[in-house]
Amino acid sequence: MKIAIDAMGGDHAPEVNVKGAMLAAKQWKDIEIILVGDSKQIHSFLDPSFPNISVTHTDEMISGNEEPVRAVRRKKNSSMVLAGRMVKDKSADAMISAGNTGALMTTGLLVIGRIPGVERPALAPMLPTMDNVGLLALDLGANMDASAEHLVQYALMGNIYRTKIHGIDSPRVGLLNVGTEEGKGSEITKEVYPLLKQLPIHFIGNVEARDVLNRNCDVLICDGFVGNILLKAMEGTASNIFSVLKVELTKNLLRKAAAAILKPSLSAFKKKMDYTTYGGAPLLGVNGVCIKSHGSSDANAVKNAIGQARNAIEKKLVDSIASEIGKK
Repeated sequence: MKIAIDAMGGDHAPEVNVKGAMLAAKQWKDIEIILVGDSKQIHSFLDPSFPNISVTHTDEMISGNEEPVRAVRRKKNSSMVLAGRMVKDKSADAMISAGNTGALMTTGLLVIGRIPGVERPALAPMLPTMDNVGLLALDLGANMDASAEHLVQYALMGNIYRTKIHGIDSPRVGLLNVGTEEGKGSEITKEVYPLLKQLPIHFIGNVEARDVLNRNCDVLICDGFVGNILLKAMEGTASNIFSVLKVELTKNLLRKAAAAILKPSLSAFKKKMDYTTYGGAPLLGVNGVCIKSHGSSDANAVKNAIGQARNAIEKKLVDSIASEIGKK
């Protein structure tokens, strides 16, 4: 299994991408990792003793503030586009990038291409839950607008992902809404509700955002605008909780003593909210395995994203989605 990594993508590139690749290469001997980027920078962090890691050089990269479509079209030799081209021409089975999200989605659409029948690919990260199982949510940012038919395809793809990759029999699929009653919500949620009921999935109806952390479903369906707001709200809330706790628990000696006692419990709670456990977000619907890692990923998150890609290749995720969408 060959996995191409955009080594120059992310806040801490290329160091964390190289170190994450080495962690993965050590753990999984059945994969070959191709680091795409500036070879001089990559080799400054790469241990040459790994036989299953190779480097493809390019000195061109897409930065985080570039306009996605223009960047992908103009920078055809950038590390991200080259990795996507490897998936397109089958010289790699998957690609991973922690770089510009919009550029990666554009690479998925324009370079790798869509699975026949898929109208809109969807970004599908795992959201942390209190039981440590996690919840797959889509779309969380690939498309700001969506039709009822797009949400139907998201439900089918999310159902396949949870079944194939996570081994969940009959995953519960919920529609993110402002209330649980049928008939509530926007025009699109009202339109798609009966369509989801007709699908060969375990659709449980509308679910509310306040219950997401309690894993009220296994697959959460929404459009990219609403989903991205949910994601950013959860990230911001978690970040601020830990910031406030740090200030409050270090104000005086008594609180510092209490913090020392509470440290194991606080560490366990922080781990529950840690996105690095889940690796990255697959771009479901493109004709190849494409994983978006968080921009601030560390080496462990990169390693987990590689493991995620390996699992998707092994379980033939793309073929399964193509087969299901083709039936519809």
